[in-house]
Amino acid sequence: MSPRKKRRRPTPDQRGGLLPRRPTAVQARRRPHDGAWELVHPRCARERAEDIEEVQHMLDAGEVEIAREELRWLLQGCADFMQAHLLLGEIALAEDHLRLARGHFGRAFELGYSALPQRQGLALPYRLPANQPFFQAGKGLAWCLYKLNQRPQALAVVDVLLACDPTDPLGVSAWRDAWRAEPNAGSAEADDLPES
Repeated sequence: MSPRKKRRRPTPDQRGGLLPRRPTAVQARRRPHDGAWELVHPRCARERAEDIEEVQHMLDAGEVEIAREELRWLLQGCADFMQAHLLLGEIALAEDHLRLARGHFGRAFELGYSALPQRQGLALPYRLPANQPFFQAGKGLAWCLYKLNQRPQALAVVDVLLACDPTDPLGVSAWRDAWRAEPNAGSAEADDLPES
């Protein structure tokens, strides 16, 4: 009798979803006065808001290595800190480390995506400050996926962003249109980097 083969779990793309939904400390709540959804970041992230401001000052002063170490330290105490992952993704992207950038942007995007209720017509407006890291990370993730020749995944991320806020505050619909019009998967111009 031959031993049973272990069945492989299907990838998210094979199941038809973008990402598996995993438990996260990030949550979403519906605002009673306008019905919009807003991400609620974990307490550990809210308590580190001043630290993020200091990191931004470091980055503005060109102290990238110190900022990177501070962000890593912040993540040790708060693994679901979207803003820290977003900034690490931006640093990696600026240094042309696409896979590392994809990892950090992807983690920040996943944290927000996993917190969202699974329903159509979800209004998660970019105008709410708590939602902005999700959108910025999604834009960075889409760019990295596209540059790494993973155009279908990049388009799926853009579609999520546009479904959450159809006003397209970050201008990703232009990417979607251009990428869908391409006959073959390719990469965009190197100097057309995403803006946060």
